[in-house]
Amino acid sequence: MTSADPTAAETAGQRAGWVRLAVIGLVGGLLSGAFGVGGGIIMVPLFMMLAGMDQRRASATSLAAIVPTAIVGSITYFVNGEVELIPALFVAAGGIIGSWVGARLLRRLPLGWLRWMFIALIVAVAVRMLLFVPERAGAPLDLDALTIIGMVVLGFVVGVASGLFGIGGGLVMVPAFMLFFGMSDLAAKGTSLAVMIPTAISGTLTNARGGVVDLRAGIIAGIAATVASFGGVALAHLMSPEVSAWLFAALVVFAAAQLSVRAVRLHKKERSERVA
Repeated sequence: MTSADPTAAETAGQRAGWVRLAVIGLVGGLLSGAFGVGGGIIMVPLFMMLAGMDQRRASATSLAAIVPTAIVGSITYFVNGEVELIPALFVAAGGIIGSWVGARLLRRLPLGWLRWMFIALIVAVAVRMLLFVPERAGAPLDLDALTIIGMVVLGFVVGVASGLFGIGGGLVMVPAFMLFFGMSDLAAKGTSLAVMIPTAISGTLTNARGGVVDLRAGIIAGIAATVASFGGVALAHLMSPEVSAWLFAALVVFAAAQLSVRAVRLHKKERSERVA
């Protein structure tokens, strides 16, 4: 009886671990489908808070979980005619190179820098969402030379953010597609998810070779996120552009607040350890 107790406790702890990872994926997948992002904006802090990962491993694992979510989400948007395939190819070309660069920076930059850079990024996104109201009907896209160059550059920036912060890049792409290329909010979300597929795969392969990704956690969260992404896409069609913008801004502000508190605590802990 005594020997069975530790086993039962261990099994219960393992089940709890699976549940926590599934919850992370469900939340990330819902956001992925609803807002056209990979879900890393919320999955990264959740991996840190619920799975006990540091910023580096949380970012890499989140990026791995994004892969199946982006595939399913983009297909769902494509069926509804809300993916611009040619622009997606140009952005993806820059994104593959950028994710390679970002994934290498992830292994070299100090964790303290990563924490505050990530917080600054999501605060900037929240401000952007509050100042700009997207349109449901977009303008026709003229693919001239300047537009193509802009898309490749956008892809590179997105790829760096993807590899460095463990996000799919939708935080940058969705507003950029609407602000600079005149896409509707739904087309921007669908195209963003399509671009994330090669970008997230490239960054994840680099992270896996570097040994900084928890593949087990990424697979569990990714499966849960894929299931939830269907509901997220349906939610995106039900929400008005204004409601979508305000809700997303509220979510990223919450994430920024949680990460800021954690970053301050970790900084104090690291400083006390150095003094000791």
